[in-house]
Amino acid sequence: MLSEKETFETDIPGNPNPVTEMNEFMEGRVILYGHPGLCRTPEELLSSDGFQMVLQHFLKKMLAQDSPLLNCLTPFKKDAEYDTRKLSEFLKELLVKDVHETGYANTDLVLLKDFIEELYSYWRRRERYVIFDRDAEDGGIDLKNYHPIFIRANEEFKNLVLGTYRHISAHVTGDWFRVYRQLPAGVGVGLLAEKITWKFPSEIYQKLKNIPFIRLSLIYPPLIYYTKSNKRKGKFDPLSKNPMESVKLDSSRWLCFPAKIGSLVIFIYFHKNFVSHVAGLSNLFELASAQEIANRKPDGIMLFGVDPALMDNQLVGYFEDIPNNIVVGAVAYQLPDVDYFGYFKKTALTIHNIIMIERGNLPIHGAMAKIDLKSGKSAHVVIVGDSGAGKSESLEAFRVLADKYIRQLTVIFDDMGSLSIKPDGTVVGCGTEVGAFVRLDDLHPGYAYAEIDRSAFMNPHMGNARLVLPITEYRHVVAGYPVDLFLYANNYDNVDEEHPALELMKDAKEINEVFSSGARLAKGTTDEKGLVHSYFANPFGAPQKKKQHEALAEKFIGQLLKNGKKVGQLRTRLGISGFETKGPEEAAQSLFQFITKNL
Repeated sequence: MLSEKETFETDIPGNPNPVTEMNEFMEGRVILYGHPGLCRTPEELLSSDGFQMVLQHFLKKMLAQDSPLLNCLTPFKKDAEYDTRKLSEFLKELLVKDVHETGYANTDLVLLKDFIEELYSYWRRRERYVIFDRDAEDGGIDLKNYHPIFIRANEEFKNLVLGTYRHISAHVTGDWFRVYRQLPAGVGVGLLAEKITWKFPSEIYQKLKNIPFIRLSLIYPPLIYYTKSNKRKGKFDPLSKNPMESVKLDSSRWLCFPAKIGSLVIFIYFHKNFVSHVAGLSNLFELASAQEIANRKPDGIMLFGVDPALMDNQLVGYFEDIPNNIVVGAVAYQLPDVDYFGYFKKTALTIHNIIMIERGNLPIHGAMAKIDLKSGKSAHVVIVGDSGAGKSESLEAFRVLADKYIRQLTVIFDDMGSLSIKPDGTVVGCGTEVGAFVRLDDLHPGYAYAEIDRSAFMNPHMGNARLVLPITEYRHVVAGYPVDLFLYANNYDNVDEEHPALELMKDAKEINEVFSSGARLAKGTTDEKGLVHSYFANPFGAPQKKKQHEALAEKFIGQLLKNGKKVGQLRTRLGISGFETKGPEEAAQSLFQFITKNL
């Protein structure tokens, strides 16, 4: 731990003020810089500037509340202030001495124990990060040899905090604990970062050269974050100018998450005031290796937290740098609006989709899975649908019904993928993510708790509460599986004899109309309400390049029909009140029965 620095939200990236990396305390968040192993003993921990920073902010909070706990600190009070160094020395004495042996003048030991408990809880309630930036220009960290050291250091730091708290508490109460809870008392996220030289397509991209790449992400789930916004709004429209031309970046305030999004590598740069979302990124996208970063040009670049003046009055946007064959996405530093993980995910995926369209592939907003049934039949199924249509919920229904119907379920993508045509005419699907960003309300009861040890939760107390969890392996994401069933997720129609849960269509024109209409009942995941439409259920690249996309959609649907594959609708009824769970489950049952009888 190094020295203290306070960072406030007025630290706008459009007016950079370079700083030396120091420990930071922001609203609800603590960022420590340097190797956590720098504190090896309880004495070092209590003497560190990082601990002083946390202690000072805790006392400030207690003073603002006029907390009665402060009555136990009279010996450390001078005028209206508290001597935190003197208090730290007292806490160091409590590591080895009973409180009565320290000369502590206040006899209210119950109050002192409550103060220590509250200080410990205050630390644990913060979002806690450590960033170790190894300043090597050549991508020199050998993770094979180094990652055990980094992991061990974080584990030792966790145990150090726990041990320090326990020793102090025991010497105040005169008794040791008889029940020990091995809480994640260290940091919640540890990041190993490194500067790596990559191939800059032109001079304007040199501004990014000193921003370190995340090489290793160590997370301690379950993680719970409370962000300032809980839904996405606005459109992903083209920008009139490349934001890289005018952006001003203080490299000490930025990090880069090099994401493997399908077969692409996209550098996701973000201002550290949005570091809360790095655990979600770690669960959602595969992290690129040094070899996939060094001396190459990425397929796309994303800037999260730029001066709003560069954004054409938009929250989000993208620019196609055609001469340099790169797509640049950007999100404005505009709080509280953009403090939502959906902006990270969807901006990165929009970049992916723009590139896919230019390469002649069809981006798909939906889900794809390989379903092996106990009947012996199997199928590769694509379910197309916009947010809240039931694509992810249908996958969840597959899982719920697994014991009855499924031998094995392999997820290829959960939200975004792309179709391509092989030389022999086979239409295959590839994904983009190894994780899922799903609504808590739409999961089967108990599932979130079953996966709690791998998940990052976001605003669980609010509507549209989300979690990000890993669901598949990267090798499945990019393998390229043939498409057997291509279905539109209809969440608004009821099911009857004339309109079954699974309805096939054979007319290419009718199919294009259904998919292009992109109709759904909005579920409150964005700022939309009621029955809404989005072109091809995909606002992320398809309408922006509608003419090209229309030609591709016609080509791919025609090829699927030519190949004898099944195309139609799957009525999930997710948007109909009372069918949020039952609808997707009955749709899944219909799908399983169809695969058994027809494939």
